[in-house]
Amino acid sequence: MTGAGAGAGTTTRTDVGAGADKELLARRFEADRGHLRAVAYRMLGSLGEAEDAVQEAWFKLSRADISAVENLSGWLTTVVGRVCLDMLRSRGSRREDPLEYYVPDPVVRLPDAGDPERAAELTESVGLALLVVLETLSPAERLAFVLHDMFAVSFDEIARIVDRTPAATRQLASRARRRVQDASPAPGPDARRQREIADAFLAAANGGDFEGLLAVLDPDVVLRADGGRVLAAASKVVRGAEAVISQALLYAKFRQAVMPVVVNGAPAFLSVVDGRPAVLMAFTVAGDRIVGLQVLADAERLATLDLSAEDLARATF
Repeated sequence: MTGAGAGAGTTTRTDVGAGADKELLARRFEADRGHLRAVAYRMLGSLGEAEDAVQEAWFKLSRADISAVENLSGWLTTVVGRVCLDMLRSRGSRREDPLEYYVPDPVVRLPDAGDPERAAELTESVGLALLVVLETLSPAERLAFVLHDMFAVSFDEIARIVDRTPAATRQLASRARRRVQDASPAPGPDARRQREIADAFLAAANGGDFEGLLAVLDPDVVLRADGGRVLAAASKVVRGAEAVISQALLYAKFRQAVMPVVVNGAPAFLSVVDGRPAVLMAFTVAGDRIVGLQVLADAERLATLDLSAEDLARATF
């Protein structure tokens, strides 16, 4: 599994030395910002924390003597990895919300918005379902898997970050890889077919069509709902087609204006109430069935979606 790397394995000497012009240093950093954001997002599953990690990497770069650095992109990748590792460890010690209900931050765009560079950087090969699995890994396992399997960073470099031997680091990545593979669904159909299946789900739910819902849901489908702090009572995990259908039919009774969106490259719908995002439902499709639904009803995080008032006005009943 590979992501949009920045050549972390190359050994081209950087043209930025200890006394380098700050403007040149800033340009070099900006050239790598998208890659570093992608690394941090996979490590943290949080857009805000990913931005914080990238900014911290800039602070470290601006204060460091990098005259002996042969590969600035690789150096920055490992710096971001170390920052994210510290953030994950700190998060684990203070986390109060049950991990079972957590839906990572989505990257949302409109279906007809093309493929913006920022969205592509963040979401290539990383759907919400994968981010949910990554949340179950230990910080060191997540670092080893993300940096090695997604960005081709060597185990020697990762070992220095986690303070272990390369052999032990390889084992970390191997354990993480097995857990990811065991929990990951089979590949889905093309994007158009996935959207058709999502559309069929919404139409069946709105029409109270039990059989129609049953036709598009995998028997072992899992729905994960995250209501955040305000709607904590709505947070739940629902397993099995019939239980998910019950939830879908109940939700349809409170029918709201909705609009199709794309979340981390997968089909989704956003409910809009009074011009504000209310509920985001993203689908994971394998074969020709929906195997997972990620429902985000956290008002605080939905308010940060990169959608304008004009975008939200597209929602219809």
